[in-house]
Amino acid sequence: MKALRNTRQDAGETGATGTQGVESNRDFDFTPADFERIRALIHRRAGISLSDHKRDMAYSRLARRLRALGLDSFRDYLDQLEARNDAAEWEAFTNALTTNLTAFFREAHHFPILADFVKRRAGGSGAQPVSVWCSAASTGEEPYSIAMTLVEALGERAAREARVLATDLDTQVLAKADAGVYSFDQVKHLSPERLKRFFFKGTGSHSGLVKVRPELRAMIKFEQLNLTDADYGLRTTFDAIFCRNVMIYFDKPTQAQVLARFEPLMKPDGLLFAGHSENFTYVTQAFRLRGQTVYELTRGSRAQTQANAAPRRANDALGVPA
Repeated sequence: MKALRNTRQDAGETGATGTQGVESNRDFDFTPADFERIRALIHRRAGISLSDHKRDMAYSRLARRLRALGLDSFRDYLDQLEARNDAAEWEAFTNALTTNLTAFFREAHHFPILADFVKRRAGGSGAQPVSVWCSAASTGEEPYSIAMTLVEALGERAAREARVLATDLDTQVLAKADAGVYSFDQVKHLSPERLKRFFFKGTGSHSGLVKVRPELRAMIKFEQLNLTDADYGLRTTFDAIFCRNVMIYFDKPTQAQVLARFEPLMKPDGLLFAGHSENFTYVTQAFRLRGQTVYELTRGSRAQTQANAAPRRANDALGVPA
């Protein structure tokens, strides 16, 4: 999922507040009431808690929408947004207030843990194909890093059976992820072996670019999904879920709701990977910390209870004593 930009301000994201509560030296009136409406709408739409210091960012990003639509004030824009219920504009509104901060093999300590974990899962008796959900796919660097890890850990043949679901709120970043085209600068930290194994090098008009090889792309399914939706519409379970650097933009009740929805979607003893600044210990009892920002389902969690009950239900249906 796209996360709010916290590394820098956009150009023009500074301004002063006049005596009437209206931002001065700007193209559009922007009152405290306007900002409060924006905060309420983005929280309702995407679960994001927009902090006070994001006020200038909100002006800068949404002012572009006002210019594109030929509107004169934030009040008019927000009135139209709520009144017309235009899905495309709601998406543009949400996209404007969110952004991407991602890289290949970001927070690199997670990937050896994933590799060891899937080797053990794949090597067990009656093992099913490995499945991983990347719930904050952004422009694709994270799900492709997961897929590369699976290939390196399991081998080409077993990895072809693995499933990687990559979801994000923003369809624009998903389109980029789906295309799998990146600049050399974005892959410069990858080893020569990985570049050769997993990417094509662009030539001619595509010089300076690389493209993910189709066999790696085929491992991943990209879909739009909002983590604040009550029902994700997923009817499968996962060995591991990556939800990194997203929860920090949700308030505690929203974090608890998301984690509760993750729980039944995880296989017994599954792993949940969090971001470096995220701590779920005080949010839920369903997961316990296993290592550095890596969690596992606790015994007695709802998912574990359901998994343990499944053989008993099957035996009951066959008339076999428990």
